[in-house]
Amino acid sequence: MKTSRQILTIFLVVSLFASFNFGIYKLVTVRLSNNFSSATQAQMIDVGRYLPHTEGSDLPKINSTLKLENDLPVLDGAAALVPVYAAVIDNVYPEGCVTYEGGKFSDDNYYGENFAPDSAMQYKNTVRGYKAIVDGETDILFCASPSEEQKKYAEEQGVELVYVPIGLEGFVFFVNEKNPIDGLTTEQIRKIYAGEYTNWADVGGANRIINPVTRLKGSGSQTAFEMFMGDCKIARKSPLAMIGGSIGFSFRYYMDGIVENENVKMLSLNGVYPSAENIQNRSYPIVVQFYAIYRADNDNENVPALIDWLLSDEGQTLIEESGYVRIN
Repeated sequence: MKTSRQILTIFLVVSLFASFNFGIYKLVTVRLSNNFSSATQAQMIDVGRYLPHTEGSDLPKINSTLKLENDLPVLDGAAALVPVYAAVIDNVYPEGCVTYEGGKFSDDNYYGENFAPDSAMQYKNTVRGYKAIVDGETDILFCASPSEEQKKYAEEQGVELVYVPIGLEGFVFFVNEKNPIDGLTTEQIRKIYAGEYTNWADVGGANRIINPVTRLKGSGSQTAFEMFMGDCKIARKSPLAMIGGSIGFSFRYYMDGIVENENVKMLSLNGVYPSAENIQNRSYPIVVQFYAIYRADNDNENVPALIDWLLSDEGQTLIEESGYVRIN
């Protein structure tokens, strides 16, 4: 009798653990194994691919008629625009103007930590870059539109910034390649981020929770996203969103040309794919400008000279060959 009870107890304990593990498998493991979430894994730009005057870099070459030798404007910018301003330095500036702490580039230079203070190229990205241009540490900043907080900081410091549009980009939304959804409407995306659509089945996809991912406040992509949302309030995510299929956003060339993540795909919006041609002809619904930004009180004569060159046919060709879309 005692033995039977022990066997029954062992059986019940084993059954309990088996049921618990099966429940976890069904609730978490199965969903996570097919939830498309790798679409929004953090991606870093490999700055080492875009170092001026370096053999084997990915920077395009053109026959530039502008060659600067002295009073070189210090260039900085967003991660998405590193290929543009690095290409400017490579084609217009003299060799030796890009310098590094310790004398050489470090593979850990993800946020520009390795560029020396006297280097003509810096990389502080959008948030730190806007502060640097206001504080006078940079001469020209290559970025998307500023956030309200960044505008306010400039006003508080009594600094007037000049924004010169030099190119076009598509603001894109992307998902994992396994997600059966290939396109959405702009209205559907707004409703996803407003919390009205919480399951991919709501927009014709699989029965999976939607995980709408946002970016760092003040980053170029987050500011562009907030402009896209307009008066539509961004909802707080459900705690269950972490086990859902993600959707994220960025700029076209950053996704397609810099990150080159084969596990993600950009979505068509309103039936139009974000190709360079569709951005140029404005048929893609979210086309944004990117800017060369400088302080109005900057007296370096090479600043306006370089801006004028960027808007010339040569400069626009360089922007185009860097992977972006010319503005004129």
